[in-house]
Amino acid sequence: MNRSEEFVEQGICQRNLKRVSCTSTTVLILAYQSLGVVYGDLSTSPLYVYKTTFSGKFSLHEDDEEIFGVFSFIFWTFTLIALFKYVLIVMSADDNGEGGTFALYSLLCRHARLSVLPNQESIDEKLSAYVTVGSNDTRQSSTLKLIFEKHPRFCEALLVFVLLGTSMAIGDGVLTPAISVLSAVSGIKLKITELHDNYVVIISCVILVGLFSLQHHGTHRVAFMFAPIVTAWLLCISGIGIYNIFHWNPRIFHALSPVYMFKFLRTTGVEGWVSLGGVVLSMTGVEAMFANLGHFSPLSIKIAFTFLVYPSLILAYMGEAAFLSKHHEDIQRSFYKAIPEAVFWPVFIVATFAAVVGSQAAISATFSLISQCCALNCFPHVKVVHTSSKIYGQIYIPEVNWMLMCLCLAVTIGLRDTNMMGHAYGLAVTTVMFMTTCLMALVMIIVWKKKMISSIAFLVFFGSIELLYVSACINKIPEGGWIPIVLSLIFMAVMYIWNYGTLKKHQFDVENKVSMDRIVALGPSLGMVRVPGIGLIYTNLTNGVPAVFGHFVTNLPAFHQVLVFICVKCVQVPYVREVERLLITRMGPKEYSMFRCILRYGYKDLLQENYDFENKLVSGIVQFVEIEEECDPRGTSTDCFRDMDNTEHTFINSNQEDNMVRPSCDFQAGKDESLQILNAKESGVAYILGHSYAKSKKSSSVLKKMAIDIVYTFLSKNCRGPDVALNVPHTSLLEVAPKRRAAARGLSKTDPRGMFCAGCYSAQGALQRTGLAKQTREKLDEIRKFEEARLAKEAALAAAEMEKAKCKAAIEAAEMAEKEAHRWKHAEMMARREAKEK
Repeated sequence: MNRSEEFVEQGICQRNLKRVSCTSTTVLILAYQSLGVVYGDLSTSPLYVYKTTFSGKFSLHEDDEEIFGVFSFIFWTFTLIALFKYVLIVMSADDNGEGGTFALYSLLCRHARLSVLPNQESIDEKLSAYVTVGSNDTRQSSTLKLIFEKHPRFCEALLVFVLLGTSMAIGDGVLTPAISVLSAVSGIKLKITELHDNYVVIISCVILVGLFSLQHHGTHRVAFMFAPIVTAWLLCISGIGIYNIFHWNPRIFHALSPVYMFKFLRTTGVEGWVSLGGVVLSMTGVEAMFANLGHFSPLSIKIAFTFLVYPSLILAYMGEAAFLSKHHEDIQRSFYKAIPEAVFWPVFIVATFAAVVGSQAAISATFSLISQCCALNCFPHVKVVHTSSKIYGQIYIPEVNWMLMCLCLAVTIGLRDTNMMGHAYGLAVTTVMFMTTCLMALVMIIVWKKKMISSIAFLVFFGSIELLYVSACINKIPEGGWIPIVLSLIFMAVMYIWNYGTLKKHQFDVENKVSMDRIVALGPSLGMVRVPGIGLIYTNLTNGVPAVFGHFVTNLPAFHQVLVFICVKCVQVPYVREVERLLITRMGPKEYSMFRCILRYGYKDLLQENYDFENKLVSGIVQFVEIEEECDPRGTSTDCFRDMDNTEHTFINSNQEDNMVRPSCDFQAGKDESLQILNAKESGVAYILGHSYAKSKKSSSVLKKMAIDIVYTFLSKNCRGPDVALNVPHTSLLEVAPKRRAAARGLSKTDPRGMFCAGCYSAQGALQRTGLAKQTREKLDEIRKFEEARLAKEAALAAAEMEKAKCKAAIEAAEMAEKEAHRWKHAEMMARREAKEK
């Protein structure tokens, strides 16, 4: 067992994990580690920025206006976007330490109630992580909230907008490793001129395979491996930059003036504007820097950027510009040409390793985004492995890792040109940055309660800069810019279809749930056959009784002595403290022994309860029963679930029993019920999972039929099932599967007969696996014998009724024959009388 599992077994929650020894030494260590994970992509940008900017029709003139202008654009763009926007502003909008597009969306959902997640309740707002900045809404924030409440279409449009930004960010995870590694390896052709391009591509592919093969070791170990490489890389390029500045052209300091930007655009015109698509590559990695907040801490990332990354990159770009001002002919090999001959091979080796490290930031950010999408029902469930016992946000997703590797290899082998990759990369980067700016403008009004003028000023200032680069990158769509568009549309389609299908299935479950009144109306029949043990019925409903249990009552001959309806749901917070995770309520009268337990998770929480979940659940139920008996010793409550906000009947699991005030009243009944629950636990626990299938209506459009019947069905079959995601032991699992049939009035339908026509023997097998074989078999044998006797009696009665019907028919036929004989006899007598009279 690794250390992370040990920490999880001890019940350490995410907040405690993130606050382990938060001293200055820990912050500096995290800042050092962040160099290997967060800043690898950003620090390797000098490999291809100038090369991509001066590609195509744009070429250098004799003077230095173009070079000075490009460097001025790089300096001010890097300073305004990376330093001022992201480090100083955007990183302050973290969601309890988590960053990224979905973190901003989560903040908006909590403050403006824009959530697309089902089963959200007002009691969730009492979570300690459910913080809201500023209790009083301003007039502007109230107006925006009202607009979203009155127009649900705006909420859907915002979700699509967020999904598009997330898809573009995932596209970065595909393009970053390809362009970084290929750019670094291409430098070897300066020394080995006869080396063919095919060999460069093969070497790049081998390095990429090795990079993705290391991911299963976790971000923590990878960071310690990669951080020295990035540190050495930054020191190398900054030292070479200082050398080039004073050796080739000290006048490059004049380019720090923004005047050179206007001179550049005035001199080059449209060609210069289009070339800005290469300048934006200097900012690649800033969005990954924000998305990787959960892997480290905001303070550590800010320290590393401000004191090492930012000055090193500025010196590197400045030194390369100074070299180019004297060597116009080396523009396509400017970075490696600017390296002094004496240190070329050491720098080349460090550059190759740094390019590999540069891919780690985008890969780690992709893992974080996919994990958030899964928790928010926007991506099929995949395996999420937490790789660190100290930083809870450090994760690894095997399926996504190998998918990224295949896509990276396809892009590397298919394009083979860093310029085309740069055009594709630039469009993805600028689009994500602009979407972050738009979301931040909403956060400033709704979350931070800033004035409208401040939000508009932020949106106009940074949005205009980013739109300038977006417009330049759009012109590069035929030259490789189409790649991120296609990738993002595919990812966005998958996310939206999964979210749409999941919500429709939940809507069907809500519409077909069984009321508690119906269960109560069944009366004593509920307790006729109750076998020892605890039955855990998994459902996605937080109120009412799922339809699967209604079928259970009417079709299954036996169920457990204690029934617990388990609802696992995600809330709009990154994590939920362990003492706040369980929300327990009672369903129906006390003699029914039916409870509901809601497990609340954040979108960054570990879903698998592999640290003794059964004991924690039983302990929580026992505490609930005892506290309930203290509050209501007479047991007059008949339905404790209907009022979720009533703290008299709702219990939040907590280990702080010292703070509980126990009244001096007789709660022997509660003790008896607690003992009954503990005895049921000793008898065994069975897990019951219901399955439903989605199928479009016959009247649906062709597009919806393709989305639901093909795409959603394919994703449902190939993603991780609920039993795996919930870590349900297979030896105690009973799966209830429906027959698939066309939906007449809803998206998904459940056929009760199909669910339970063979459920008796499946139930018997599940009960046997929980240690109840002998008792259950005797009860089921009695039921089967009684059923056989009843069927035999019914058959005998049916046969008697049939014989009686035959006798009755014979009597009626005899009576008819007798009447016919009388009629003929009477006719004969009349005929004789008439003959005699004649």
